[in-house]
Amino acid sequence: MRVPRLPLVLPVLLAAGFAISGCAAPAAPGTAQAAAAEEGFNDPLEDTNRAIFSFNQGVDRAIIVPVAKAYRTVLPPPVRDALHNFLQNLDAPVVFANDVLQGQIGLAGKTLSRIVINTTAGVGGLVDVAAVVGIPYHPNDLGVTLATWGFAEGPYIVIPILGPSSARDLAGEIGDSFADPGDYVASQHHLLWVAVVRTATSGIDVRSRNIESLADIEKTALDYYATIRSLYRQRRQAEIRHENSNLPNPTSMQGSDSGPPPFMSYSPAKAPQASGGPTK
Repeated sequence: MRVPRLPLVLPVLLAAGFAISGCAAPAAPGTAQAAAAEEGFNDPLEDTNRAIFSFNQGVDRAIIVPVAKAYRTVLPPPVRDALHNFLQNLDAPVVFANDVLQGQIGLAGKTLSRIVINTTAGVGGLVDVAAVVGIPYHPNDLGVTLATWGFAEGPYIVIPILGPSSARDLAGEIGDSFADPGDYVASQHHLLWVAVVRTATSGIDVRSRNIESLADIEKTALDYYATIRSLYRQRRQAEIRHENSNLPNPTSMQGSDSGPPPFMSYSPAKAPQASGGPTK
């Protein structure tokens, strides 16, 4: 789920992103923040991030997971897959734009082909015909584009409800939300509820596809916060390199999920370790 496609939310998040990236104080030697920095993480706001992370866990357990489970119970797999495909097709123009901005002509061609094939033969994107004929979905966003252009990742940030991010990725999500054709059309026709429903549905779809894998990781992690931080960074690094990743999606910020579907085998032993830094 991208950053909520609500005009009033975007300036607030943009200001927050600039404030966090510009005002974070250096970590004092010997602190947990300093240890995280030494292990490759820029997490100067760790105390605040952990507090928000704890809040997010409470909301996740009390509201989001129950709704995601109800979503899986009420909607049969074919309907969920069709909705998932439809949401990916809605995200495809933004993926295409970032393919082009990164000079990934081959990926851009595949994304354009997916848009044409799935919008027509796939009945508006409900059926992923393109994947069947050998053109699989790949994620892309402005955060990846900014990384490709050499922008630094900036401090690690945990956003209320939306989860882990970074200053660079937050700026990218805001930019993508402005560039999204679906958001633009909804805004022009004063259909704010359409954007809200799309955002909420996308988030529930992503969460429903990662319930078991994230639960397994939480059970085995010595420090769940550090593990999710590592998992987020590993997943994002794979996306920046345009590599396939079998890692669960720990955030609802990244568009239609391309990670493991529900019940897919995921071994906690292969999960990132609960150290402050990424698994080598």
